[in-house]
Amino acid sequence: MSKRSIVQDAGKKSRGTSGDAKASAVLEDDYRPSDDEPFMNDRQRAYFRRKLQTWKQDIIDETRLTLAELNAQSQQHADLADRATSETDRALELRARDRQRKLVAKIDAALSRLDDGSYGYCEETSEPIGLKRLDARPIATLSLEAQERHERRERVYRED
Repeated sequence: MSKRSIVQDAGKKSRGTSGDAKASAVLEDDYRPSDDEPFMNDRQRAYFRRKLQTWKQDIIDETRLTLAELNAQSQQHADLADRATSETDRALELRARDRQRKLVAKIDAALSRLDDGSYGYCEETSEPIGLKRLDARPIATLSLEAQERHERRERVYRED
């Protein structure tokens, strides 16, 4: 018997389903979205909601742990080299946490897109992004083709 969890999907009407009612989907722990089912159905939305919420919680937990460690380590070092190393490590850790903070904002934006029904669809073309891409990068807003075009344009402007 496999483990199952119920994921609440408080989303409004989405592109792939009908009705405005709040839905909950029962997901097995080993559930993976498949191309054989309708794109962004209740189960897929619940899967990505769970994935995004878990990712966000992991980041928040890591951040709390890092802050606790940094506070514990905020001691004065007698040796100048030790102090310099400690400050460098601290700066790198804070920079990594800042990137994580920005990632949490992107996760929150993805959760909002799940709520309004636009999650999983390319911002440029309105075409489905693709389950494999979303599974690998759940905060993706562009299809693979649109992302490649965007990166090519960026490269051209950078070289000028």
